[in-house]
Amino acid sequence: MVINLVIFIIGLVALSWSADRFVYGASALAKNIGVSPMMIGLTIVAMGSSAPEIVVSATASFDGNPDTAVGNAIGSNITNIALVLGITALIKPLIVSSTTLKRELPVLLLITLLAVYFIDDSFLSRVEGIVLITLFVLVIAGMALLSFKVDKNDPLIAETETELPDGVATSTAVFWVIAGLIMLPLSAHFLVESAVKIAVDLGISELVIGLTIIAIGTSLPELAASIAGVMKGEDDLALGNIIGSNIFNLLAVLAMPGLIAPGMIDINAAGRDSLVMLGLTVLLFVFCFNLSGSRNISRIEGGIFVAIFLAYQVVIFT
Repeated sequence: MVINLVIFIIGLVALSWSADRFVYGASALAKNIGVSPMMIGLTIVAMGSSAPEIVVSATASFDGNPDTAVGNAIGSNITNIALVLGITALIKPLIVSSTTLKRELPVLLLITLLAVYFIDDSFLSRVEGIVLITLFVLVIAGMALLSFKVDKNDPLIAETETELPDGVATSTAVFWVIAGLIMLPLSAHFLVESAVKIAVDLGISELVIGLTIIAIGTSLPELAASIAGVMKGEDDLALGNIIGSNIFNLLAVLAMPGLIAPGMIDINAAGRDSLVMLGLTVLLFVFCFNLSGSRNISRIEGGIFVAIFLAYQVVIFT
């Protein structure tokens, strides 16, 4: 198992690095051809943060491990909210001021409800996969249109511009896009293969390995980015990355097993895990739009998120 664990860690590092290089190259290329920073942030950067999950889900589905793919989608959303946002808010309370995020949160809630409905019968069909991937394309198109209508005083604009690469030659940008596209599926293959072997060695299900070791591993870049963002005062960008990532996880990541390996999935995904994901999404919505009129996620609320995450880990391993 030690060898598989080493391979998993190497695969995870390679996956995160290749996703970062892909986003770097794609963002620089888009900027060079005149795409607005806001459109880059809402589409390329948001998709890039979910690239590891999407590729891992597709790889697991092709390898005949749909439960791993489903667990990755659900587990990543749970981890993003409960662990990433929870720890980030404990370090520094998050102030929600962007009107763009206030529009995206209800969208995330509606998409989460749809995903829970699809998973409820413990069967993910190809039709449901097509619906999810179609909505993914529509959401990307909607975000692209939204970028033209965003209030110029929206703090998310300035925060996004400061994070985009500047002065990168087009040839360099293209190189990193190609390198990322090659490395992403290659590293995902080794990561999924080793993770499944670890699950067998530990005697746990493919769903659990997707919910835990893979989901937490692929969410580590979001954790680092969120902490770095709030320390620089970029609260809206940190929260926006999580919301965008969760939307894409449910539309693109969850679509993969439906499209590639439709069929029955672990019953716990419907009876336990998807409901935890929905509960956390509702809680995030409440915390960001609470009755007191404030628009922030406090340290206490961050502590609640982390406590829920830890309790959930205990439940799925007992």
